[in-house]
Amino acid sequence: MAINVRIWTRKGHRWGAIMIALPFIVVIVTGILLQLKKEWSWVQPPTQRGKSKTPTISLDAILDAAKSASEAGVQGWSDVERLDIQPNRGIAKVQAISRWEVQVDLHSGKVLQTAYRRSDLIESLHDGSWFHDRAKLWLFLPVAIVVLGLWATGIYLFFLPYRVRWARRREETRKSREQGLA
Repeated sequence: MAINVRIWTRKGHRWGAIMIALPFIVVIVTGILLQLKKEWSWVQPPTQRGKSKTPTISLDAILDAAKSASEAGVQGWSDVERLDIQPNRGIAKVQAISRWEVQVDLHSGKVLQTAYRRSDLIESLHDGSWFHDRAKLWLFLPVAIVVLGLWATGIYLFFLPYRVRWARRREETRKSREQGLA
């Protein structure tokens, strides 16, 4: 029994797409949101600018400023997930465990902005780590491999009709030449 590559390619393409539909739509939607994170403040708050590029306040002053933003719920360093100091912009971004971001002027210690930051949550959904640490390797990696296979079978299925037409024309040309010689 001969294996028909066209049939198996179509079946593989169809079933592969069904198998990965849900995780792949999560990757697509979150990828789009991450592409727009600098353009859409709902995803990530825009970065403000401080008065000076030379930091003049201490880490304790940055923590005190973050504590003053009640939305963030910062009571001490244990409530801070990340501290991003950007001297060229004159600010420090204090990212709280609560996902709130407090931007502090590195010169005056004044809170420039307090906003909810969704980009880290969206990124963890995108790479699968939000679901479980092993989901990245055991779910999202196989999905990526299947997507690569879908791409390859899709390219094959796209060019297949052109290849068939080319082979037919070549055969017709060969037959017409043979008839012309006979």
